Amino acid sequence: MGYKSLADCVSDLEKNGHLVRIKQEVDPYLEAAAIHLRVYENQGPAILFENIKGSKFPAVSNLFGTLDRSKFMFRDTLDAIKTLVDLKSDPLKALKSPFKYASAGLTAFSALPLKSGFNSPIKFGKTSISALPQIVNWPMDGGPFVTMPQVYTEDIDKPGIMNANLGMYRIQLGGNEYVPDEEIGLHYQLHRGIGVHQTKANAKGKALKVSIFVGGPPSHPLAAVMPLPEGLSEMTFAGALGNRRFRYFYDAEGFCISSDADFVITGTVEPGANKLEGPFGDHLGYYSLQHLFPLLKVHNVYHRKDAIWSFTVVGRPPQEDTSFGALIHDITGSAIPKEIPGLHEVNAVDAAGVHPLLFAIGSERYTPYLNEKKPQEILTIANHILGKSQLSLAKYLFISNKEDNPSLKTSDIEGFIQHILERVDLSRDLHFYTRTTIDTLDYSGTDINSGSKVAIAAAGDKKRTLWTELPASFTMPRTFDKFKMVMPGVLAIEAPPFGSHEQTSHEIEILDTALANTNLDGLPLFILCDDAGFVAESINNFVWVSFTRSNPSHDIHGIKSFTEHKHWGCKGPLIIDARLKKHHAPELIKDPEVEKRVDQLGAQGGPLHGII
Repeated sequence: MGYKSLADCVSDLEKNGHLVRIKQEVDPYLEAAAIHLRVYENQGPAILFENIKGSKFPAVSNLFGTLDRSKFMFRDTLDAIKTLVDLKSDPLKALKSPFKYASAGLTAFSALPLKSGFNSPIKFGKTSISALPQIVNWPMDGGPFVTMPQVYTEDIDKPGIMNANLGMYRIQLGGNEYVPDEEIGLHYQLHRGIGVHQTKANAKGKALKVSIFVGGPPSHPLAAVMPLPEGLSEMTFAGALGNRRFRYFYDAEGFCISSDADFVITGTVEPGANKLEGPFGDHLGYYSLQHLFPLLKVHNVYHRKDAIWSFTVVGRPPQEDTSFGALIHDITGSAIPKEIPGLHEVNAVDAAGVHPLLFAIGSERYTPYLNEKKPQEILTIANHILGKSQLSLAKYLFISNKEDNPSLKTSDIEGFIQHILERVDLSRDLHFYTRTTIDTLDYSGTDINSGSKVAIAAAGDKKRTLWTELPASFTMPRTFDKFKMVMPGVLAIEAPPFGSHEQTSHEIEILDTALANTNLDGLPLFILCDDAGFVAESINNFVWVSFTRSNPSHDIHGIKSFTEHKHWGCKGPLIIDARLKKHHAPELIKDPEVEKRVDQLGAQGGPLHGII
């Protein structure tokens, strides 16, 4: 089946027990988000908020909250779309197995966007930005945001839908210095297609036309976040996945309108027109702060007669976007490895905020005639990974040799790190990239979009047996005498609050002097942190703290470290300084009064009883 609208999807989910309705009034300021977070945490259903305070429009969230529900929504098309993506990444398969892939061409052709008839605008009314649900997710957010937008732009040199870009870039509806109902903020990060379109428009001195779709069939927002193979249109993908062609028309001002969207905001971005956007509680678990981003001058706000506002809440993983990612991996998991020779598997670790930590498995085939195994081909693969689209935003890349352990999986966080630590040569296998780009949302670096990377490669036989507990004779200097084992080979060390990098150098000297003559081969990784108990509490806490709060070039140290011909290494344990620094963004913390209100909602019985 193919949903014709978001309302159609909501009805199907409700009929099959995947959605609950909340009839009482819910405050869009923090309360709706708090309910969503509780329901997601308990792997609950999608939520239809019928009565959002201050708006006549209902709102839905948590549509993609579980992988099972996502697969249910696309139950009739998932296999076909996997074939389409698989074929796009390896077209020779069609020649090798023509009968197996015969339907793929038909699927792609039948999914091509469809221009609607002349009467398409009739089903749309008009409203204003301030009449939309003004949902604010976190206490320090700069205002209400659109968190499930599909932002549509066209190439000014090649206009038309087949060369258009559809991406999910957050939209700030109010607050800061935006003129109410006339201006909104458009935030996008590095390696996004909209940047190419804006660059071309700026070069010609012309305004970039932007259409923001909200709602529509669930295939539309999923298409907006898919890392599609080059040349596969998001609109074509949406049609194939949704089993319904992407319908569109142009309004009187020449803006593209998605015929099936619930809301469409149209506007223009003039060259050089920016205003401060943010703060916004984001998916790394911290706020992204105020920065200059494109200013969108609003032209029109359209809505369907039965419009439902679609939103989500992001924060420290896992959240609904985690489930989004699981579905994307289910669809495209085999595509990226096929694009990089020798790569078998890659995983952006969600628990660490995605881009801060990347795991990969490759093959080591450069010198099979030699007995010694060391990283060679996997270094080439690492460079390829760090030069590829959004994978290039990875800050820490751990890469292993498949032949060393064929059963190893990048999804096993603890097992993968343990495999690396057992084999890594800390004097040889760390490769830094300094003064480069990192994720826009990552504030561990030196400036927005700026920081460093490190590739840590391991190949060959086990070099050490990792300690699973500390020997009775183990001691640390007084300043660092609060510590806990996190996992085999990893020690969390509670350190004084971060003061400066100069102060840190002095602290590392203290550790180096105290430990330089101690055999710590079974303990190759130290994490300096603010709370050792929290870091050691779970693997998720460990990777979140360690890799979101450190900048490799500034925060990696080591016992008996050295620099030789510009190569840095250490002969003792590696030290990652994962303490909070003054330039880091604040951590996301829930409002206690709102949490009490949500507790009361859950205690009252009704649709939320037992799921919050």
